[in-house]
Amino acid sequence: MKIEKYIRFAIRKLNSGWFDDVLTWRKNHLSDKQFTLVLAFLVGIFAALAAFLLHSLIHLIQHLLTKEMEQTGFNWLFLVLPVVGIFLTMLFVRYVVRDNISHGITRILYAISSKQSRLAPHNCWSSVVASAITIGFGGSVGAEAPIVLTGSAIASNLGQKFRMNNKTLMLLVGCGAAAAIAGIFKAPIAGLVFTIEVLMIDLTMASISPILISCVTATCFTYVLVGDSQLFTFHTVNPWVVERVPTDVFLGIFCGLVSLYFIRMMNVCEGFFAKINNRYAKLIAGGLLLSTLIAFFPSLYGEGYTSINILLDGSPDADLNQLMEKSMFYGKGEMVLLLYVGCVILTKCFATASTNGGGGCGGTFAPSLFIGAFAGFFFSRLWNMYSGSIYFPEENAALLGMAGVMSGVMHAPLTGVFLIAELTAGYDFFLPLMIVSVCAYLTILIFEPHSIYGMRLARQGKLITHHTDRSVLTLMTLDSVIDKDFTPVDKDMELVQVVHAISKSHSEVLPVLDRAGNLLGEINLAKLRHIMFRTELYHRFKVNQLMEEVKQTVRLGDPMEDVMSAFEQNNVQHLPVLDNEGHLFGYISKSHLYSQYRQMVADLSNE
Repeated sequence: MKIEKYIRFAIRKLNSGWFDDVLTWRKNHLSDKQFTLVLAFLVGIFAALAAFLLHSLIHLIQHLLTKEMEQTGFNWLFLVLPVVGIFLTMLFVRYVVRDNISHGITRILYAISSKQSRLAPHNCWSSVVASAITIGFGGSVGAEAPIVLTGSAIASNLGQKFRMNNKTLMLLVGCGAAAAIAGIFKAPIAGLVFTIEVLMIDLTMASISPILISCVTATCFTYVLVGDSQLFTFHTVNPWVVERVPTDVFLGIFCGLVSLYFIRMMNVCEGFFAKINNRYAKLIAGGLLLSTLIAFFPSLYGEGYTSINILLDGSPDADLNQLMEKSMFYGKGEMVLLLYVGCVILTKCFATASTNGGGGCGGTFAPSLFIGAFAGFFFSRLWNMYSGSIYFPEENAALLGMAGVMSGVMHAPLTGVFLIAELTAGYDFFLPLMIVSVCAYLTILIFEPHSIYGMRLARQGKLITHHTDRSVLTLMTLDSVIDKDFTPVDKDMELVQVVHAISKSHSEVLPVLDRAGNLLGEINLAKLRHIMFRTELYHRFKVNQLMEEVKQTVRLGDPMEDVMSAFEQNNVQHLPVLDNEGHLFGYISKSHLYSQYRQMVADLSNE
């Protein structure tokens, strides 16, 4: 009885309108800009806590699964555990979440462009659980994209709860993503530039303060939670010298080509898994491919951060053979090590794609860092063996390669520079980091105009960019400009009935529909004026004699850029909009569309 009493009390409290009182107090005491700063601070705290929780869960699962394993030799459980993790994640997503939570950063971009920055409430926790299971069991993916989705979802739902407008919601989503990056890597500047470069949130005086607050807050709370420890350890053993500029340029070009390979192969693999309709067939295909790759190249197991730290260790007694432990390549010599590293670079994309394609949950952020470190080491080892010019330290090249491949994959050179500099405290390498990142970015830009996150949406015309005109068109929705109040006429109506319909209509066009609602043609009132007032013609003309053929139609869901082009190409003032079944849904007025477009441009430029 006491439990029922407490439940009834809680329900009364929830229905008592206390939250409305909070909203009223907020509006009376805090402006929208001031309250946005408060929300940014809260987002920073929650994002840091989410990142800490995710990494703690991953480490806990890994510890429980591997503490009794033989660490010096190969263990067959390394082949089984990732598949079990993918299977458990698939069950969790199917029966608990019941929604698609893959491609976390792509989903954020889609929410910004198509859903007014609204993310589902379950995204605040579902990606944390799913990715913890996948990665904890050894899935070859990263935790960064899921935690970025989590941070953005927390920010979006906070903003919705406090009834912030769409523009503020977009900014808060950017704060959540920036705080997640800053919290994971203890890199506040990287979080800021990630939001600008990847999520395309414009850096204005109104947006810089909330994003910075969320980044700094998340970084500080992460220090409180985990101390001074870093994901990667790098010590400057061989300082950079200006004579290495040409080498850095070549490394940047190489990283750009590796990024291109990674993106293209990921798309091929994703396309392959997308064609498999049965989820258990996907699990079997993904599990077999992943287990086979791990059997040959154990470095592909899990996130791979241990391997990255081995490559970044520039001490004289560093044992690079640790990379090949538990593999048939172990102890076979220097050339075999080079072959092993090259094979890992080529196969990491397949391991990542098979993990996600089989039903797991994870991102490509960590895999791009992993491939970058291996690519940098591979390049420097070949350079030192065959160039005969100035020596290129392998640990330095691994560091620069991380920035280069990340810049190419994400089309974010500034993020690559600041993330690696902050992550490894390699501040002495700012100039070579910039050289490699820019060269990698310019190289991949020749082949791929969009990042791995944005290319899926770009094909659909739903990607927000820093191009103001295109961004406005992307943010506009057909539903916001469609006039659904139209007066249809039948093709057998006489002119007298048309005149009666005109008296009811407020539009310049009357659609001619059949009984099924299909559009047969239109009557343009401007071309009807010469006979519509001549009563002696009222019974002489019928609609089928007066109507004109429709020049162009658009469909619900068509990109606004296509709608604009349709107006320009056909020189019309109205366009009929058809639903998915081909029936008339409404009309778009050119004047109304351009009026809303100008207003949105003014709103974006208002800051």
